[in-house]
Amino acid sequence: MVKQIGLLTEGVLRVYYYTNSGDENTRYFVDKNHLILDGPMYKGEYIPSEYLQAVTDYKIVVFSKKNWKEISETIVGWEVIVQKIMAKHHREKLERRSELVSQDATTRYLDFIEKFPTLANRVPLSFIASYLGITQSSLSRIRKNIR
Repeated sequence: MVKQIGLLTEGVLRVYYYTNSGDENTRYFVDKNHLILDGPMYKGEYIPSEYLQAVTDYKIVVFSKKNWKEISETIVGWEVIVQKIMAKHHREKLERRSELVSQDATTRYLDFIEKFPTLANRVPLSFIASYLGITQSSLSRIRKNIR
C-alpha cells in the first residue's frame, strides 16, 4: 500500500538491495523528474526489500496519499498522465536491466555513460560498478582503457 508519493526535482538517488551473502547491489538510479513511491506495506508494517540512498544533494516534493487523491480529483486526466509516466519509467528500467545482462562490461559502461552522461561524474564509482555488475577495479581498468 503506497503511503506517500515523491517527485524528485533535483539530484540523484540510488535504489539498492542486499544479497543473501550481505553484498550491496545497486538496482538502478533515480534522477530528477522521476516519481518515487513509499511502500510496500504488509499488515501495517513496512517490509523493505530495497533501500533508497541519496548520492547527491537532492530536492523532493512529497505528497501524502490524501493530497495525491485530491490532485487526481482536481486535474482531469491526472491518473492517465501518471500511468503513462509510470509505464515509461518501468519500461526504461526493464530496458536498462536487460541490456546489462546481454552486454560485456565495457559495452555496459559505454552504454551507461551514453544514457546517463551527467551521472558518471556525480555518482561514486563503487555504485556504478555495482549497477553494472562488475568490480570497482574492473570499472577502473575499463575507464583507463577508453580514455
